[in-house]
Amino acid sequence: MLAEITHRGRTFKVDLSNPIDLSLPLMAGEGGPRAWYVGPVEMEPVRDGDKIFCVKDGAPVNFRNVFFNPHGHGTHTESVGHVAPEIHPVGRMLKRYFFTAQVISLLPEMRRAPDGKSDSVITLEQLRNVVSDRPPEALVLRTLPNDIAAMEHQWSGTNPCYLQSTACAWLRSIGVKHLLLDLPSVDREEDGGVLAAHHAFWDYPNTIDLERTITELIHVPSAVRDGEYLLELQFPNFVNDAAPSRPVLYALLP
Repeated sequence: MLAEITHRGRTFKVDLSNPIDLSLPLMAGEGGPRAWYVGPVEMEPVRDGDKIFCVKDGAPVNFRNVFFNPHGHGTHTESVGHVAPEIHPVGRMLKRYFFTAQVISLLPEMRRAPDGKSDSVITLEQLRNVVSDRPPEALVLRTLPNDIAAMEHQWSGTNPCYLQSTACAWLRSIGVKHLLLDLPSVDREEDGGVLAAHHAFWDYPNTIDLERTITELIHVPSAVRDGEYLLELQFPNFVNDAAPSRPVLYALLP
């Protein structure tokens, strides 16, 4: 199924019949990625005395409670409420759900951190070299090597790759509204609570930016080429600073 979109005076044809799902599944048990020292996702039948609401146990329906943390379990989108005292619900932010997007792939650089650790970092210079002259509304960052094992990676305590705060400030300055990446955070795992990259992208506390989002723990399949796409960004109407999300790409046709 083909559609046409017009953005900034340019008209694109979009192939809506082949969506590219960037989300990671949210599942119970040890499978799936985890970060920030959270335990496994739990999904269990509701119990009412001797009654167990599970079809296998004789109930007419499956009726389960789900326990998870949006930031620590799988693909999620967050608002400025992640670093502000107020929640600023992410579920109420978007006025539309389709955005022009650019997929980029970068091999992180190794930099020495103040604490002496050797950090894996995406730098401002790297982004400047690959982001389009016509900046997209959404930037989708795939870090290399694109290891499929990351889909079930246990990130806690591993000092994962992160973005320079100057890189996030620059993305903001050129008009990027939605930043998506295959890492647990734009910031260093242990930074003393500074969260410089989050603050830079949202320009917080100078402003309360209710237009920009950050989506973490995506997975861009290796078969997806770098370039321009249409992004559909959907998540439930959570009254929370973050929500599980399902970003989907659609190819643009000549």
